[in-house]
Amino acid sequence: MDSRDSAEENNGSWNVADQDAECNATNQVGGERTGQRNCAENGEQDSKPTNQRIRAKRIGKKIGKDVDKPLNSAEAYVDGHLSRTALISLIILTFITFVGNFTQLQLSSALPTIVEDFHISVTTGQWLTSVFQLVMGVMVPLTAYLTRRFTTRQIVITSMIVFTIGSVLAWLGPTFVIVLLGRILEAIGTGVMWPVLQITVFSIYPLSRRGFAMGTVGMAMSVAPAIGPVIGGWQTDANGWRSIFMTLTVIGVASVLLAFFGLHNFGATDRNTKADFFSVSLSIFGFGGLMFGFTNIEAHAFTHPLVWLPIVIGIAGIIWFVMRQIHMAAAYRAWERADNAAEGAPIPAVPAVPASETGAVVETTAGTTAEHTATGGGTATPAQEAAKRSNRGTTAPATSSKSKQVPHPSSAPRPALLDLGVLRNTSFTVGTICAALSFFAFSSIMVIIPLYIQNDRGYSATMSGLIMLPGAIGQCIAQFCGGRLLDRFGARPVALVGSATLLIGTIMMSMIGTDTWIWWVSISQFTRQIGMGLVLMPVTTWSLNCLARQEVSAGSAVTNTVRQIAGAIGAPVMVITMETLTRVFQAGGLNATLANIDGVKWTLRISACFVFAQLLLVMFGVHGQGAGSAREAAQYAINRMRLHGGAGD
Repeated sequence: MDSRDSAEENNGSWNVADQDAECNATNQVGGERTGQRNCAENGEQDSKPTNQRIRAKRIGKKIGKDVDKPLNSAEAYVDGHLSRTALISLIILTFITFVGNFTQLQLSSALPTIVEDFHISVTTGQWLTSVFQLVMGVMVPLTAYLTRRFTTRQIVITSMIVFTIGSVLAWLGPTFVIVLLGRILEAIGTGVMWPVLQITVFSIYPLSRRGFAMGTVGMAMSVAPAIGPVIGGWQTDANGWRSIFMTLTVIGVASVLLAFFGLHNFGATDRNTKADFFSVSLSIFGFGGLMFGFTNIEAHAFTHPLVWLPIVIGIAGIIWFVMRQIHMAAAYRAWERADNAAEGAPIPAVPAVPASETGAVVETTAGTTAEHTATGGGTATPAQEAAKRSNRGTTAPATSSKSKQVPHPSSAPRPALLDLGVLRNTSFTVGTICAALSFFAFSSIMVIIPLYIQNDRGYSATMSGLIMLPGAIGQCIAQFCGGRLLDRFGARPVALVGSATLLIGTIMMSMIGTDTWIWWVSISQFTRQIGMGLVLMPVTTWSLNCLARQEVSAGSAVTNTVRQIAGAIGAPVMVITMETLTRVFQAGGLNATLANIDGVKWTLRISACFVFAQLLLVMFGVHGQGAGSAREAAQYAINRMRLHGGAGD
């Protein structure tokens, strides 16, 4: 039986099931009415509670049936528009992702107060923000496994429950360690949300509309961390920093309810999928050890075991992690080639499914879309391979007895947790490095500037958040416009303008002093975040578009992991740099405030060097298909001016 007959048979079985359900519902209604008449005639008690239970049970079954049914791209994107069901689900996913990213830096404005309440150092206190990003970075590689093994609803609902538990712990925790544990649970709960949203968008939208779509939902990724300090500062001054976590608890409960009643599933699942949790442990020890060693530099000399030993363990863990991923990915690709060669249908090592401009989704023999097959980190799962072989075997001619035996799916090696093979694509690697540099500079400044505003200039946490607010608005506008500009001009001209703007804003901010107009900081941050909005999402979208469709899921996991870890490392590294420079200036005779301001200024100048490196990388690295060029953008603008000028004449 081919896939079309199977689909018709399935549709027929669904129709019969629906008819049976309607008949049962009719009989139930009729029974209810009969029961009501009998009760009325016999003078018995009202049966309304029973009827309500029956009605609620029927409604519950309908909701469960509707939301559990997976949506494919044909149902989600119809005639150039999202269907209502897909739109509601996408809004829910975007909102929950917004909450997760909103939480990342929400404590930055409250950090001076938390440091004072728990009597800890700034370097220790910043773990509340950096460990959040680190855990999110570790969770991202698990996305490929989670999206293969569990449904979208299962992932989102479970994640929000864990997030809510973490918020409660941080809200009520009596010690800094308990609050930190709550932040870790929050990060675990939200760590997979952005990759899930990103994969969903790429599976629904055609290539020609991905820039607009990513520019729109990308606001949840880039704008939320900028708005977080504003709300966090206001809550800290009004009701104390614990009110932040109380609000997050309420939002977590609301997110669970939204996901339960309104979110639909996307794509198929495979219960036989397994994850490489040993690699997860290596990444935790690797990046966690590296961060722990760096943060101890403030309290101990580099020769102290609490400094060099965690750093050595971290570097060894990272090297082991990378080598393990390369080895596992190579073994899986070798098995895949041997498996397909044994079937007599060899395929390339990295199969390329063309991403059509119309966004048509290629159907596999097993009846699942190639996009959702890619959800497994760039390769089909053993069960999916078995299904394809089974379907091909029904129509393929018989082979001779000397043909090679097809390996059983259970003999397949486990896929890599993070398929680093996508980094062989130069364009993707350039985009990933650009995104990492942007996050490195962004997250560190979002921690340093509130310290300058509150500790050195004496402003409140609310004022600190308000000073940073224009930057959030600017990034929101730039993020939305960046997607549209990407669709029209390509990534190169947009990213060049964004990188240059980010560099100018960082240099402006490095001019601060003891008597600088405080809104100069706001203007500088506004300029910086305009640049962030114009460089981050266009470059990321372009780099993912440079991959084959099957590699998008693996590429998304890699770029988000690198980006989160860069942000997590950026904050402690730059904070330690600032405090080290502050001690140097104090030793030179400056008082504490002047020394700290000079430390902030020079740290910002170092950050500008990273941004300049990013500008050079965009200038010389972003090119090729889909990148566009500054000349084309300028020519387009000139033609538009001439057109309007001619119309005016």
